[in-house]
Amino acid sequence: MKIEIQDKVDNGIMLPLMEEFYTIQGEGYHKGTAAYFIRVGGCDVGCHWCDVKESWNPKSHPPTAIESIVDNAVKHSKTIVITGGEPLMWDMNPLTTLLKSKGVDTHIETSGAYELSGTWDWICLSPKKRMLPTQKVYEQAHELKVIIYNKDDFRFAEEQAAKVNKKCKLFLQPEWSKRDTVIPQIVDYVMANPQWVVSLQTHKYLNIP
Repeated sequence: MKIEIQDKVDNGIMLPLMEEFYTIQGEGYHKGTAAYFIRVGGCDVGCHWCDVKESWNPKSHPPTAIESIVDNAVKHSKTIVITGGEPLMWDMNPLTTLLKSKGVDTHIETSGAYELSGTWDWICLSPKKRMLPTQKVYEQAHELKVIIYNKDDFRFAEEQAAKVNKKCKLFLQPEWSKRDTVIPQIVDYVMANPQWVVSLQTHKYLNIP
């Protein structure tokens, strides 16, 4: 039975579901809008400042049939955000095919470190230095969101911006624990480089999930 379940997970028919919730999108281009979030377990990108490290081990989260996930999601919203963890560790084609059949918009938040799968209305690419995105994600990303932890991250942000498509929206977002230090730096940088936009984790200021 365990082998059968693992086979379904490997093929995207089941996914290690960490949590699912209806809330307000707190970050990036769609901030302030209502959306249903599906957080998939599993990530080996290993950001030391990650605020959901409990998502890293996929074995900590129950394999859940995508039919159940989709049924819950579409009851709440027409905008479904798949996040993690790193959702592209898994085949997103079955999940997004089922979601699209229900007439909803599909968004993903990803580091882009794995090959892009699934059908997406919006791709938020948040690249990390340790495992860089694949070429396909660069080409298709709608939004580039670079987390600023220290001054070198501005260099990294420009390096990543040079790789995405010309229509991609560019955001700089302070890492939450360093916000008091880096927000003034981000403000100055965006004023000097107005192709970038400031993104804040507004859901944390609003004290919502």
